[in-house]
Amino acid sequence: MIYTVTCNPSLDYRMELGQLKPGETNRADAVGLLAGGKGLNVSVVLHHLGMETTALGFVAGFVGDEIELRMEKSGCHCRFIHLEDGCSRINVKLRGTDETTELNAPGPDISAAAQDELLRQLTEMVPGDVLILAGSVPPSMPKTVYADWMERLRNAGLDIIVDATGDTLLQALPHRPFLVKPNHHELGDLFGVKIESREDAAAYGKKLLEQGARNVLVSMSSQGAVLCTEDGQVLVQDAASGTVVNDVGAGDSMIAGFMTGWIQTHDYSKALHLGAAAGAASAFSENLATMEEIQAVQKILPLPQKM
Repeated sequence: MIYTVTCNPSLDYRMELGQLKPGETNRADAVGLLAGGKGLNVSVVLHHLGMETTALGFVAGFVGDEIELRMEKSGCHCRFIHLEDGCSRINVKLRGTDETTELNAPGPDISAAAQDELLRQLTEMVPGDVLILAGSVPPSMPKTVYADWMERLRNAGLDIIVDATGDTLLQALPHRPFLVKPNHHELGDLFGVKIESREDAAAYGKKLLEQGARNVLVSMSSQGAVLCTEDGQVLVQDAASGTVVNDVGAGDSMIAGFMTGWIQTHDYSKALHLGAAAGAASAFSENLATMEEIQAVQKILPLPQKM
């Protein structure tokens, strides 16, 4: 089973506007509601790719009920912990002609009892399971929580993927995550540099290997992606050609595609190729990519090359 953890999921309310005019009444041309959160996105795309997945995390109130309902309708298994107090957040995405403005709420406080319950769920996993820890940590939880969980699970025989930023990611590295996936901006922020080329991405990706990551996948927008592997390979993947419609969830889709490819083939090149196709297909779509959309991109996407 592939488990995803989203500590602070949301209901994303998307509004399409011709032009956003601050201080005035704006009327939307179209609206949409989606369950949001990095781990939830990964689960949805995994399901689209035919993989069994279970979404874990915390939900609260009527918004939490709606998040769970929408995830179940998407075909994903859910084992959310329902909080007694508060309400899951509603995030508003205002998409104008030239740019998108996001209004993100903080979300409910996560009680110590709820955190203990999630840890209990994690300790029930069995060797061979995959655990994907994705997204930011709510203020009510310790910033070290991913690292703390990995320490508790160090002998569980799991492949753990960490998609986080800053100290949350750095603290997880000594616990040997199977994969980390910063984008080139996030990778540069970790070292106080600007990543401008694939060579830069490979050099600093290798530094994350030295700090404990087993594999490092760096997404680079129009420059494609760079993968540094635990067996010493550096693979580069060109970006797919197409029109970006919505980049929300593209990185999460890349993780879903990569892990699907890896589980099915245990071939880094094939995993990277499927990951890049999934990420691009979601970017070219209004919503998270379907199997058909991913396969269509994969057919025209060049194969990765060794650096």
